[in-house]
Amino acid sequence: MNDKKRILVAPLNWGLGHATRCIPIINALMGQNFEPIIASDGAALNLLKKEFPTLIHLELPTYHISYSKYKFFLKWQLFKKLPKLIKAINEEKREVQNIIKIYDIKGIISDNRFGVYSTKKGIPSVYITHQLRVYSGTTTWLTTKIHQKIINKHDECWIPDFENNSNLSGKLGHIESHKLNLKYIGVLSRFSKNNSISLENDILVVLSGLEPQRSVLEEKILKEFENYKGHIILVRGVVESTQTKIKNKNLTIYNFMKSLELEKAILSSHLIISRSGYTTIMDLTILEKKVFFIPTPGQNEQEYLAKRLEKLNIAPYCKQSEFTIEKLEKIENYNGFLSLEKETDFETLFSLFKRE
Repeated sequence: MNDKKRILVAPLNWGLGHATRCIPIINALMGQNFEPIIASDGAALNLLKKEFPTLIHLELPTYHISYSKYKFFLKWQLFKKLPKLIKAINEEKREVQNIIKIYDIKGIISDNRFGVYSTKKGIPSVYITHQLRVYSGTTTWLTTKIHQKIINKHDECWIPDFENNSNLSGKLGHIESHKLNLKYIGVLSRFSKNNSISLENDILVVLSGLEPQRSVLEEKILKEFENYKGHIILVRGVVESTQTKIKNKNLTIYNFMKSLELEKAILSSHLIISRSGYTTIMDLTILEKKVFFIPTPGQNEQEYLAKRLEKLNIAPYCKQSEFTIEKLEKIENYNGFLSLEKETDFETLFSLFKRE
């Protein structure tokens, strides 16, 4: 008989950030004698299979999320896919109720998966998000209201941030009036600071996110750095069955890296270039690195976070279409991320799942 309570952990497959910030949660669950069951789809599920090969992995319906190549058409692209998204969420909801029965699930942690919660009393459901306010331009009020309605289906909402003025998410994760059961749990990162690693690389480029914008930025980066003399590592953020490594003079390209390998690559690099996704921001905060951000075109959340961090004199950014290698010179005028002392109290958080 298995005496460990099984907790379903289900991150959204929208880039890799939702999956990677669930890694410390999964490790903490195992450390406190729970048995995590992982459920997702696509690249997010593939990544977690590589990180936790001995755990049970289940595939959920895909949300069919993709970007337009042109920012102007992004909202129309997402609107067209809305019927498929609603269908996938309904399928997901039914699948999760089956998973609860088959695997005797005693608790649920959903990172932005809308249909992952228990419809039965007695099985606590948690929702993880840093977006209590969902920026979508003129429809921000509507997307925020819809998202908060989804959050309310869960017993608790965990925000990976601090509640005080030293927070990372700004207005995204902090709202004035609400009826949500919120818990600010501190920064979530799969990485830890290691001062013994020496600097070996000039630049590390970490790509992620949905196509076609991931490929558009990759092509632009390769073109900009074709005559660069320093040592560059490019991590494409494409999770495949096996890792590939291509070395061409001073440029080394990986299709993906697992956590420990990527942590070492970040710590051994003078400068990081990446998207301004929230999970990336948390990772670089923990590692106290200097970074140049290039937000995904049309992703209002990343654009807001990049502008906010520039205003706080932490890191510079520019639009993808305007990026040039010369812009990296600006980084010396910014302070970078400062160290954080407070750690997440997983024992208190997981007490929700220990109640009989």
